[in-house]
Amino acid sequence: MKTNAEKKLLQVFRELTDEQRDTVLAFVEFLSLRKADLTPAVPQFPLAIPRPAEESVVKALKRLRETYPMLNMDQLLHEASGHMQKHVLQGKPAAEVIDDLETMFSRHYEQFKAG
Repeated sequence: MKTNAEKKLLQVFRELTDEQRDTVLAFVEFLSLRKADLTPAVPQFPLAIPRPAEESVVKALKRLRETYPMLNMDQLLHEASGHMQKHVLQGKPAAEVIDDLETMFSRHYEQFKAG
């Protein structure tokens, strides 16, 4: 279903000459490209977010996601969940789990760099 704006645009577009239509299309394409240019680029290098002295596993996971924004979290989710389970269900100390998570993120970043 078309919105009112789409209906109006189509109505006006149909009334234009071929030359005017070409101009409108060129402008719309320009706006589309400009919008893409305004999208912030994802950093290609890890951000320097220091590890606090006291940190929960959940906060560490959030920090690591922010540190490595270029990584696809969907790919990391299963492995990260396994580390969380070791902490919650098996009682593995938070500091050790955070060390494991940092190693995991670093490994995935190295794979990302390798292409």
